[in-house]
Amino acid sequence: MGARGRTAGCYGVTGVLNALWGATLPATDARLDLGAGRLGGLLMALAVGALVAMPVAGRLADRWTGQRLLRWTMPSASLALALTALAPSAGVLTVSAVVLGMLSGALNVALSLQAVGVERATGRPVMATMHGTWTLGAVFGGALVTAGLHVGVDVQPLLLTGAAVLFSTTLTLSRKLHPVPGPEPVCEPAQPEPRRVGLVVGLGVVGASAFLTEGAATDWAGVHATRVLGATPAVGSLVYTAFFVAMTVVRFAGDPVRARLGPALTIRIAGGTATAGYGLVLLAGATQTPRVGTAIVGWVLAGAGMAVVWPVVVSALGTSGASARRLSTVTTISYGGGLVGPALIGSVAGRAGLPTALLIPAALAVLVAAAASAVLNQCLASGETERRTPTMRST
Repeated sequence: MGARGRTAGCYGVTGVLNALWGATLPATDARLDLGAGRLGGLLMALAVGALVAMPVAGRLADRWTGQRLLRWTMPSASLALALTALAPSAGVLTVSAVVLGMLSGALNVALSLQAVGVERATGRPVMATMHGTWTLGAVFGGALVTAGLHVGVDVQPLLLTGAAVLFSTTLTLSRKLHPVPGPEPVCEPAQPEPRRVGLVVGLGVVGASAFLTEGAATDWAGVHATRVLGATPAVGSLVYTAFFVAMTVVRFAGDPVRARLGPALTIRIAGGTATAGYGLVLLAGATQTPRVGTAIVGWVLAGAGMAVVWPVVVSALGTSGASARRLSTVTTISYGGGLVGPALIGSVAGRAGLPTALLIPAALAVLVAAAASAVLNQCLASGETERRTPTMRST
């Protein structure tokens, strides 16, 4: 197994870890009698931990290399998952969630750097495939949790067993990772500082659009189908499944497409596809029949469109020679949008209705279609300029 296969394994294992945490939350809620308020606070603690750790992870990766950070964070995140299983109270679980969030945030940065290194070493796009492997890992982990709980396994031994297997697996993967090219030496930017900051923010907004769309589908697609369109709960869950099946399929096809069309055209088509999808979702609430079928097609298009947006952004950063610190900043903005977005949609839905709230991700899809390619071109051009003027930062 080469560097590409081992890196894909790291992505898949991380997807399993994410599923073990998320899929066991209802059972953990029942074990500790958390309730909606405490559960919301728990998820916020996880998010805050991740957002705090991501910028720090970028600085550490610039100093240590991303591969060393990956070797440290993968097993540590597995141990943090075990801590959540052992938590005897809501307070201890919240502290454990902060730790898990911090390690997961650092792990996400390390994974992106590792995949960027593989692309540099092989000269081939792999980012979309890596994220597709993550999705498969999440599906596999969720299925294991469902099966275990279905046969009567208690959530604590289930989580502890999963964490132990992940710890052993990640240690093995860590030892077998081959060195890959890291970020290039950090140079003083040839472009003015405000312009560079604007570029980082622009890339972060593009990434946040993708994560917000995914969060909207996770938390609101099924609710939209049941409460707005009158579907049964079983059909509502089908909407969720259709979205992620489309996202997974397109991610595995995304790298050859990007290699053929280039990142700018790929992301323009992706944004246009997602925009068309959201148009159908919004149209479903205004039509008579088949309302649910129209919505499902719309969510499939939205998932297919946004599937490659974040992989293309990360790959463009790697191609431009961005430092680990800059990549972690874009990651923080992007993940922040994904964490805040679903809550924002819920707030707007409570005041103006869910169809109105879904205009938020629809508008971001339009933004990606209209402006993301220009941001990507500027990112790649700035990297080319900095490589031509390598004035090293004094230390």
